[in-house]
Amino acid sequence: MIFVTGGTGLVGSHVLLKLAQQSKAFKALKRASSSLDVCKSIFAYYNAGDLFAKINWVEGDVNDIPSLEEAMKDCDLLLHCAGIVSFSPSDIELLKKVNIEGTANVMNVGLSSGIKKVGFVSSIAALGRNSTAGVVDEECHFKATKLDSNYALSKYFSEQEVWRASGEGLDVVIVNPSVILGPGNWTKGSSQIFEKIFKGLKFYASGSTGYVDVADVAESLIQLLFSDVKNERFIVNGANLKYRDCFDRIAVALCKPKATIKVTPFLKEIAWRIEAIKSLIIGKTPLITKETANSAMTQSTFSTTKIEKTIGFQFTDIDVTINKYANWFIADQA
Repeated sequence: MIFVTGGTGLVGSHVLLKLAQQSKAFKALKRASSSLDVCKSIFAYYNAGDLFAKINWVEGDVNDIPSLEEAMKDCDLLLHCAGIVSFSPSDIELLKKVNIEGTANVMNVGLSSGIKKVGFVSSIAALGRNSTAGVVDEECHFKATKLDSNYALSKYFSEQEVWRASGEGLDVVIVNPSVILGPGNWTKGSSQIFEKIFKGLKFYASGSTGYVDVADVAESLIQLLFSDVKNERFIVNGANLKYRDCFDRIAVALCKPKATIKVTPFLKEIAWRIEAIKSLIIGKTPLITKETANSAMTQSTFSTTKIEKTIGFQFTDIDVTINKYANWFIADQA
């Protein structure tokens, strides 16, 4: 039996979908206050509403140890997908509570409950940027700087909790996804890229980063869980693209104009400050923060050689990914 956390989120919903499609026995953790709408809509995209109805949900919380102990009974495998993605400075305590403390709790209960192997969803944010070759791989070591976001720090320390559990006898595999493209809530997380471009995004940044299909994140995690691989981490990244290139491809797929105004260092400094003021006035999480503005000017390239050689994993072509989700986004606007 597989125990899954974070099943109501983007990655977790796709993990549940793939497990259901593969007829695996599993149960999924959900908080009492969590909405199942995103998960249900994701199953609907894949015409799998019948499978959604069969999900065995158990109520609990990663910060409620007794609920975790009860939920993990009779389970021998664990997929920890729960986590907060936020670059808002106001969410620092929430990031610590869920990403770091929550992961520590899940690992501790996994150890005491007899879990045999864990698959953990980390992030490229937890990787180092100290590669002399300019390409980041799994051997790069994280070195904290004042430019790191609170989210990056929380993912780094949450990953350390997984490695700590590994040192205490738990077999683990970790995936470090790049920017995840996928459907569901088009106004939240990286999925809102489609909405922003659909509404007429005019600006593009000069930096570059990696992008990956959420379905590939889920599939790679499951393949690693059921493989003989243990105590290793793997970058999952479908393509390295400049921000402008990615935005242009999405604009074409959505039949919208491409962004034409390049964000200069001066505009960058203005943009995040304006967003900060707006968020204070309207009480909405800022789209751009100081950390994301700095990141958008950075050139980052990620290697997937390790996962390709280790389990022969093949990533979905980025244009296939973009076109698929653009079509689903357009259908949702009807």
